[in-house]
Amino acid sequence: MSVLRIRDVAKRFAATLALDGVDLTLGAGEVHALIGENGAGKSTLMNIVAGAVRPDRGAMHLDGRPYAPPSPLEARRCGIALIHQELSLCPHLSVAENILLGIEPARWGWVDRRAARRRALALLSHFGRPELDPDRRVAELPLAARQVVEICRALAGDARILLMDEPTSSFQREEVERLFALIRRLAAGGIAVIYISHFLEEVRDIADRYTVLRDGRSVDAGLIAGVSNDHLIAQMVGRPMGGLFPARAHARAAEVILAVQDVAAPPALKHASFELRRGEILGIAGLMGSGRTELVRTLFGLEPRASGRMALRDQPLGVHGASPARRLRQGFGYLSEDRTREGLALPLSIADNLTATRLSACSSRWGWLNLERQLAAARQQIGALRIRAATPAQPVRALSGGNQQKVAIGRLLYQDAEVLLLDEPTRGIDIGSKAQIYDTIVRSAAAGKAVLLVSSYLPELFGLCDRLAVMSRGRLSPARPIEEWTPEDVLATAIGEAGL
Repeated sequence: MSVLRIRDVAKRFAATLALDGVDLTLGAGEVHALIGENGAGKSTLMNIVAGAVRPDRGAMHLDGRPYAPPSPLEARRCGIALIHQELSLCPHLSVAENILLGIEPARWGWVDRRAARRRALALLSHFGRPELDPDRRVAELPLAARQVVEICRALAGDARILLMDEPTSSFQREEVERLFALIRRLAAGGIAVIYISHFLEEVRDIADRYTVLRDGRSVDAGLIAGVSNDHLIAQMVGRPMGGLFPARAHARAAEVILAVQDVAAPPALKHASFELRRGEILGIAGLMGSGRTELVRTLFGLEPRASGRMALRDQPLGVHGASPARRLRQGFGYLSEDRTREGLALPLSIADNLTATRLSACSSRWGWLNLERQLAAARQQIGALRIRAATPAQPVRALSGGNQQKVAIGRLLYQDAEVLLLDEPTRGIDIGSKAQIYDTIVRSAAAGKAVLLVSSYLPELFGLCDRLAVMSRGRLSPARPIEEWTPEDVLATAIGEAGL
């Protein structure tokens, strides 16, 4: 029996047609995968089901009765909870306060903080993260831990339909397995799940059926076990796709661009030494919290407690007291793993974001910003990366998550940095866009850029990198040619079973 039926739903935002006729049926206890490229309309559809957006046409039925929630609160009262791709937490509140926001246990009219803490601990226990103290402020948590809080908040409302928009985008495999075990328990109890993911291996592991969206329309649906990945990809992008990773000869024995010696930023980063060569892609693997992100932040001058030595083309660089502004002048480009808080200025236009770190190229001789030149540069990057946008003047916050990520990467390309520090560059990116980004990274290396690539996705590291090093408990292993590693070796080193 279906609990949710969606028929011919459409939605337009000004000149952008986000949805143009979507059909989907969700059964009780079913995990239904919703897949498609960025901008296909997946998040818009979830916002409509969750009551945040009203459709222009179409109908929805919940338990056979018409369903048209006027607000997210009403959707939650109907048992529908949305786990956003871009987290919607209150950073100034504690973990427990975020999880139970709006449904706090009360006694004699006062919030029962002990009961709230017990409830939060019970929900957090599903994920086995002892560092997630219910009393800790969310602003102090890393991205993966905040994602756990977002999921627990949805579970706290005893929802019977869960809408999961990229819930594992910041998770390691162990955390993904814990989440999947929880989803299976919930489904066995009759809870229905709509699951959005760009990782087809995840979709196959957890989903029963699927629906593919392309250009705002549902174009294919069926049992996930009965179709191949090639079929799904072809339906998503509207054409067959070749290999995901571009063919390239591995870089060898080129000029050392960046030499890093004994760099540390306590407590997360204890020790890292490596060399990065011209035209090379050096991968950094490791578990969440191992110090990978702290390493690239230290290199870019974002960690105030940093120490150690760095040299760019044999010229010493200051580590302690460095700043991002100085690193930009020295030829570094940085892509943060957290695009909404650090990677983009969401209220500003696409053009402003794409050119932000190289405004001098858009300036007139009198120092004023040449808007025509800026718009021309933005259009070039929008076309090159196939960013789905109505105009370069559109605010970045109006774009889908994947198109926002393309803007962040486009900024680095326009900046023309010599050393690219990429932290999870394909987080929240669909398969077609991943292929574009991979090609962009490879072409950057072929043009002589030096690329440091941090990724949680091992196929990405093995498909792109010339050499690989692994971070474990704040210490970086020696870098070795990629062919000397296996996925098993990487995991053993990451969890500390292999000597660093």
